[in-house]
Amino acid sequence: MKKIEVIVTRHAGLVEYLKQEGLISDEVKVVSHANMETVSGKHVLGVLPHSLSCLTASFTEIPLSLPPELRGKELTTEDVRQYAGAPVTYKVRKL
Repeated sequence: MKKIEVIVTRHAGLVEYLKQEGLISDEVKVVSHANMETVSGKHVLGVLPHSLSCLTASFTEIPLSLPPELRGKELTTEDVRQYAGAPVTYKVRKL
């Protein structure tokens, strides 16, 4: 996994989990909503539509196998730890 430059999430629990796992440092920029300027050419972690993920240098997700009752809710660090899979990194290109 490349060094993450930007995290796109509204979940403080995910950010704390990433720090505890040593996947990011305290200096990484965290935004709740991405735009073209935020992600272009950067190594990004989070959830993005393909129209933005294709602009990144790489895009990493932490797959979460959430039960239905947690979907759409604020996740704690322990929620993320319980349901997180291994990071998966993609290079998405527009054709």
